[in-house]
Amino acid sequence: MRASEGDEPLEWQYGHPVERLEDSDWSRLAPRLDALGNPVRLKLLHEIWNGAGTVAELAELPGFGTTGQIYHHVNQLTSAGWLAPTRRGHYSIPAERIVPLLVILAATGDTP
Repeated sequence: MRASEGDEPLEWQYGHPVERLEDSDWSRLAPRLDALGNPVRLKLLHEIWNGAGTVAELAELPGFGTTGQIYHHVNQLTSAGWLAPTRRGHYSIPAERIVPLLVILAATGDTP
């Protein structure tokens, strides 16, 4: 499994009692889910997953628009916790967000 910035193996375990999830306000999660509801942002995440780490690298790829548009999407993903700056101008998917992201993608039921 690839982790964007680093070669450490991914180990993940996370648990919630069902009651904690049942009793929580699910609507507060909308901004995090909303950030994933844009095709350009999903493509951005995919490219970062595959090794692109800077806006300049993303700008060289087709379909992302201008650098300003890319920064807009990167900022949305960063605010929602799906991306994190690793050093000046470099971004990666935080390790603690990789498995949740993959679960959300798999939950669409449309994975090859």
